[in-house]
Amino acid sequence: MTRKLFVTTALPYANANFHIGHIMEYTQADIWVRFQRMQKGTEVHFVCADDAHGAPIMIAAEKAGITPQQFVANIAGGRKQYLDGFHISFDNWHSTDGAENHELSKDIYLALRKNELIEVKTIEQFFDPEKSMFLPDRFIKGECPKCHSKDQYGDSCEVCGAVYTPTELINPFSVLTGATPILKTSEHYFFKLSDPRCVAFLEEWTQTPGRLQGEVLNKIKEWFTKDEEGNGGLGDWDISRDAPYFGIEIPDAPGKYFYVWLDAPIGYLASLKNYFGKTGRDYDAFMADPSVEQVHFIGKDITYFHTLFWPAMLHFSGRKTPNHVFVHGFLTVNGGEKMSKSRGTGLDPLKYLKLGLDAEHLRYYIAAKLNAKVEDLDFNPEDFVARINSDLVGKYINIASRAAGFLAKRFGGQLSADVGVEGQVLLDALRAHGAAIAELYEEREFGKALREIMGLADKVNEYVDANKPWELAKKEGADQVLQDVCSTCIEAFRVLTVYLKPVLPALAAKVEVFLNVAPLAFADAQKPLGAHTIGTYAHLMQRVDPKLLDALFEPPPAPKVIPGGEDLAPEIKIDDFSKVDLRIAKIVKAELVEGSDKLLRLTLDAGEGRLRNVFSGIRSAYPEPAALEGKLTVLVANLAPRKMKFGLSEGMVMAASHADEKANPGIFILEPHAGAQPGMRVR
Repeated sequence: MTRKLFVTTALPYANANFHIGHIMEYTQADIWVRFQRMQKGTEVHFVCADDAHGAPIMIAAEKAGITPQQFVANIAGGRKQYLDGFHISFDNWHSTDGAENHELSKDIYLALRKNELIEVKTIEQFFDPEKSMFLPDRFIKGECPKCHSKDQYGDSCEVCGAVYTPTELINPFSVLTGATPILKTSEHYFFKLSDPRCVAFLEEWTQTPGRLQGEVLNKIKEWFTKDEEGNGGLGDWDISRDAPYFGIEIPDAPGKYFYVWLDAPIGYLASLKNYFGKTGRDYDAFMADPSVEQVHFIGKDITYFHTLFWPAMLHFSGRKTPNHVFVHGFLTVNGGEKMSKSRGTGLDPLKYLKLGLDAEHLRYYIAAKLNAKVEDLDFNPEDFVARINSDLVGKYINIASRAAGFLAKRFGGQLSADVGVEGQVLLDALRAHGAAIAELYEEREFGKALREIMGLADKVNEYVDANKPWELAKKEGADQVLQDVCSTCIEAFRVLTVYLKPVLPALAAKVEVFLNVAPLAFADAQKPLGAHTIGTYAHLMQRVDPKLLDALFEPPPAPKVIPGGEDLAPEIKIDDFSKVDLRIAKIVKAELVEGSDKLLRLTLDAGEGRLRNVFSGIRSAYPEPAALEGKLTVLVANLAPRKMKFGLSEGMVMAASHADEKANPGIFILEPHAGAQPGMRVR
């Protein structure tokens, strides 16, 4: 019977390039998928998509002066270099803004509504009166109500870790405009996860053996639990957002859009439907097949959505639910330290590739650390070098390099039909481990699988050292023994390659060319090559150059020092500079700010048909601010507005000063050459 698998990874949000966490997750899923593809009678469909909706993308696109669709397309255009670079074998990559996702999201919502699991409630939210939009939590800042740290987000404090609602912030302001948000009511649509039908279904679904890991089940039990007062337990889920919003409009609710987390997981189905549309498969028939296994690989931070909302949405809209949700931990560096580019502890996947580091070294290292538990993985540079150079190259690759030359020079690449008793015993031992290694791959115990395989490589190297083909080559009359020993080594290398192929697909492809064999299936490990002629051996893999690894974790360059002056800032590229929009502005009015001994309030004309208000810390240099009126200066025009005690500041004027202002007082506002006009861009 054909095994049918529908496999996904979590959808990346389409506001930035991939980071190393994406690559880790994709690698884990890809290894499992490649193993399944090596099994006879297994049909695998491995898909993903860009998570394209939401306020952050809408706002970022607006700032960039392009449509949200173009913004997402620009991000999507950069995905291929990562996926190809790390040999990630998705069958299809789609977008949640695709037609399939619009259709499926509406269908699922309407089915839930028909099932009386959608409820409309009036809620109170912060609203930006200048932007005329309700603000997501991360677009509101203010003073933490617990520790009173300034400039904290609307959902949690990054200083003390407190979690709260935006309405609890002290002196809140909009990140978008700096305006003080106002409370405003709006009708929102909720998915009734607290409905007894949902609770009963999820209690049963989550307890199905093999569906979820033990650690995940323990966490889910907490989410179901209510306290003595009846608080806690599963709560209803707000699935709507008000216009303006980039997303999918809710049927029969003009101006209301699905919250991005509703349509994002539906993107799994949409990507598969899009893929089947390209390949001529019947999507509905496939998803109706009870034998199809739906498998999701996700990070531990999105467990709640995938183990509660997602299966409930699917079940109560009449669809099949996931068979497995495999959760993994995060990737840390040097003993649990969080990744940080500024500290030189960030692992940039694109930088890794551009430095010329082997993508399969990283695949191997990640696999060697992965298991079936929800555990964080630690990247240790010294350990990385040791595992690749000592194990992968030293133990595995060298088996072929130690035998291939003798076969080519002395026997025309011909392998022995019968390798003799000792060789056969070794090969039988390698083949006997095939079922156990397959089981480890199936259970995602990749680290254990690689330890098993490297243990077998040790046995092969012991055989080589005991038989010493380099000495046999010098003995007269030992040709047959030499051919048998070298044939044993090459056959053992082929078996090990079969076992490693899910982790090292590009290397396995090189080995298949070298051995003159068809693409290796997992069952091929049990079938001897026999009297077969191999091709010419070429070096298959280089060792890790520690210098390249040092460069990978090299922190940003230190500022350049100017004798007697202020150090230069870190070097930037022209693209970085072009993001700063400098404009000529005329100072229409300059005045003192009551209550401040540092600021002047400048009213500027930047050629926009309106005037800007800018607060500038130049009062000490211009005690008579009226003297500035009528002068031209340079304005940072695309700086995000900032809400200050004295009002909203809409930019920043450029001025020069010494690094040590106490020893060398003086601030000098920049004045462009005569002929410049308000609104001209400084390039």
